Amino acid sequence: MRNLKMNQCGSVSLTRRWYLSTLGILGLASWLTPFVANAKKADAMEAISKIVGSNTIQDGKVKLVIPPLVESGNLVVLKVSIDSPMTASDYVKAVHIIAEANPLPNIFTAYFTPRSGRADVTTRVRLADSQRVWAIAQMSDGSYWQTYADTLVTLSACTEMI
Repeated sequence: MRNLKMNQCGSVSLTRRWYLSTLGILGLASWLTPFVANAKKADAMEAISKIVGSNTIQDGKVKLVIPPLVESGNLVVLKVSIDSPMTASDYVKAVHIIAEANPLPNIFTAYFTPRSGRADVTTRVRLADSQRVWAIAQMSDGSYWQTYADTLVTLSACTEMI
């Protein structure tokens, strides 16, 4: 307790040396903790299985457009469209976007109704690394349709910068 000193009021005051040593320990601890881990392909498959449950997924009806090569994963344009008449009896309920290498595999979910008119979404997403991106469409009849696209990211966006 040599870094503790009594001040004039009789209370304990901490020295500058104590503050600096505490900051040093905290800084060392931050270097020893692992960086945010990216999801693995198994995590993405688990996310997809949670969405579809025991239903089978069919290929087709879904179109996913994402650049095959992006310089930075910070803002990647992603377009999804699903072939559907969007009537009261036949429409897209939701489209789920899953990325294999992001910290969390579920990037986003867009919900539709027959009043949506079209099942199209254009947005920007962050991608942590080169990976496969999945689009899973949930239809009003309970069927699921999928597609995927591979993209190469040359600079990671979802990692901690030092």
